[in-house]
Amino acid sequence: GTDAEKHRDLLAAENERLRQEMKACEGELRELQRQQQAPCRDCPHLQENTKLQEQLSQLQREAEETRAKLVELDLEVQQKTNRLAEVELRLKDSLAERAEEEERLSRRLRDSQETIASLKSQPQQIKYIIKTVEVESAKAKQALCETQSRNQYLQEQVGMQKQVLKEMEQQLQRSQKTEAQLRAQIMMYEAELERAHGQMLEEMQAMEEEKNHAIEEAFSRAQVEMKAVHENLAGVRTNLLTLQPALRTLTHDYNNLKRQVRDFPVLLQETLRSARAEISQAIEEVHSTNRELLRKYRRELQLRKKCHNELVRLKGNIRVFGRVRPITKEDGEGPEAANAVTFDADDDAVLYLLHKGKQVSFELDKVFPPQASQEEVFQEVQALVTSCIDGYNVCIFAYGQTGAGKTYTMEGTAANPGINQRALQLLFSEVRGKAADWDYAITVSAAEIYNEALRDLLGKEPQEKLEIKLCPDGSGQLYVPGLTEFRVQSVEDINKVFEFGHIKRVTECTNLNEHSSRSHALLIVTVRGLDRSTGLRTTGKLNLVDLAGSERVGRSGAEGSRLREAQHINKSLSALGDVIYALRSRQGHVPFRNSKLTYLLQDSLSGDSKTLMMVQVSPAEKNTSETLCSLKFAERVRSVELGPVSRKAELGSWPSQEHLEACALSSQGDLPGSAASPGRAHASPSPGQLSSRSASIRRKLQTSG
Repeated sequence: GTDAEKHRDLLAAENERLRQEMKACEGELRELQRQQQAPCRDCPHLQENTKLQEQLSQLQREAEETRAKLVELDLEVQQKTNRLAEVELRLKDSLAERAEEEERLSRRLRDSQETIASLKSQPQQIKYIIKTVEVESAKAKQALCETQSRNQYLQEQVGMQKQVLKEMEQQLQRSQKTEAQLRAQIMMYEAELERAHGQMLEEMQAMEEEKNHAIEEAFSRAQVEMKAVHENLAGVRTNLLTLQPALRTLTHDYNNLKRQVRDFPVLLQETLRSARAEISQAIEEVHSTNRELLRKYRRELQLRKKCHNELVRLKGNIRVFGRVRPITKEDGEGPEAANAVTFDADDDAVLYLLHKGKQVSFELDKVFPPQASQEEVFQEVQALVTSCIDGYNVCIFAYGQTGAGKTYTMEGTAANPGINQRALQLLFSEVRGKAADWDYAITVSAAEIYNEALRDLLGKEPQEKLEIKLCPDGSGQLYVPGLTEFRVQSVEDINKVFEFGHIKRVTECTNLNEHSSRSHALLIVTVRGLDRSTGLRTTGKLNLVDLAGSERVGRSGAEGSRLREAQHINKSLSALGDVIYALRSRQGHVPFRNSKLTYLLQDSLSGDSKTLMMVQVSPAEKNTSETLCSLKFAERVRSVELGPVSRKAELGSWPSQEHLEACALSSQGDLPGSAASPGRAHASPSPGQLSSRSASIRRKLQTSG
């Protein structure tokens, strides 16, 4: 401990001496800096002076680093000294404990030896008594037995004491061995301390030599650099004397520039005015060019859409419209209810879906945003509806996931009707407009496909299952025997039919839709017309289909009968996808009969009908997977070519109005709550009039066919 304290004092004295030397060096450096500062701040040699100052700063930083190293060495010496003191204290404590343990063991050994000695002395007296006493009576015998038992007890005690003595001797040997080990460890610790102390002294000496060497090098470099600084300062003073004429020239040039700067704002304002005028003119020309280009682009876009529609009509493609419903409170709140669908501002046939961070674009024939009204949607489909009057078969069906708004688009509400009711109202309006030359009869049928069973929604027995069969006339058309038809003549008749059929349609509540349609609903409108002037008969059929929505059973929470309904719905929609794939790939066999739905839509999907699919999608983020599937299916449907559509018109004998109504009512019933409407009588034309119009009739058939 004393050596360590002496060594620490020596280190402290050495550190103090080094600090004083460092302070002296710093004083000399500051003196050199003061000598370096001369009144030549604007001279060309100022940069050299700055470099020299930076070199001096570098030397100061090196001196600071040396001081920091010295402080670290002081801390390391202090730590090693503290560790040495702790080791010495632990050794002293260990020696004291060992001495106490030896003293305690010695006391126990002495006690044991005394006990053994006393026990050894007792049996000799007892043995001597046993030998000398004669047994004369029972009392003596009893005493003898007691003495013998006591002797045996004492012998057992002697054996126990010998065992204890043996254990204590073994413990003493272990203690002596432990003491020898501790003494060896102490000697090893002392040797380690001596070695560490010597190593520490060597390191301190090496560091001190290194410190002195660094200080000497820094001082010598500073002297050399200061000498160079003085030489440079002398050169600077000489250059200052020669730079005075150049300074006067620069002053003259500066005054000239100052005058030019005073005149510069006026010149700048004039230049800016002319530049603004030129820029404004260029911007106006660009705006004009952009407006013209935008006008041409929109005109070309309309022309392209018109040509595309004509191409679709000629090829017989299925037209596909998309409608995006708005975000509702049923979608919830938060990120899952965010809008994932956007639209193209310049093209109303393109929409974009953000799915898993990627934007996917889809091109349809027409896209309706959420703010589109029922009237705007119907304006796009009314041309198809009116072609039904001319004798064409038309099919409009709504497709999409459950809760996407299919029923709203097709049926609507009482205050805002959908395609179904608006189509019939348009048919009545067209019929009234052609009443001067044509006689029309409009009949309506309503059916649903529930769990792969076709049911009549207007019949008296809605649970009765109907079958789909081929017409016996050999035309290849399909019909449903027993399906009830009602003739409608006014909007009131339409409302009664819709109300009567809507009551019987199956809807239930699921987790995804409070009023989920559990069946595919079909509204079949048949328009039979007769041209009184030519005798031309037309028959057009309008199929309006509200498909049940595809759903994931895990999300909709369907159980029991709802689960069975969902399975049938998904199976029929899958069959529809198989039919579309077969038509798109032009396969020889199209699996129409895999489902009642596809079998009933065979006429609409086999090239004898104008077909429109209204795909309904949800814009909510949580429904992007279903929306992506619906839009991909819509693009596949859009690429299907069914071929040109034929008109159902024929020239027959001159029929009467009663015969037309009889044809229309051959398989229909009376409308619930209404009476049969009376027919109108018309005069029959003469044979001469009929023969004179035959040529024009043939021309009409050729052009319309």
